[in-house]
Amino acid sequence: MTIIDVTELCRSAIMTALIIAAPVLSVAVIIGLAISIAQAVTQIQDQTVSIIPKIVVMLLTMLYVMPWSLGQLVEFSTRLFAGIPGHFH
Repeated sequence: MTIIDVTELCRSAIMTALIIAAPVLSVAVIIGLAISIAQAVTQIQDQTVSIIPKIVVMLLTMLYVMPWSLGQLVEFSTRLFAGIPGHFH
C-alpha cells in the first residue's frame, strides 16, 4: 500500500463523512438562522428556545435520511473491503 493509496483512502473517508453529515448540518444551520431571526424580532433571548427546536429537527432529519446515509456507508465499506486484496501483496 503506497502513500497515494492511503491518501486516497483518507480522502474518500472524509468525503463520505462530509456527504453523510451535510443534510443534518444544513438543516441545523437553516433552523438556527430562522430561530435567531425570530429571537431578534421578538427579543426573546432564552437559550432553550434555540436549542430544543434544533435538536428536534436534527433528530427528525437524521431519521429521514438514515436509509440513504446507511446506503452510503455500506457502499463505502464495500469499496473498502473489495480493495483490500489488491493493496496487500
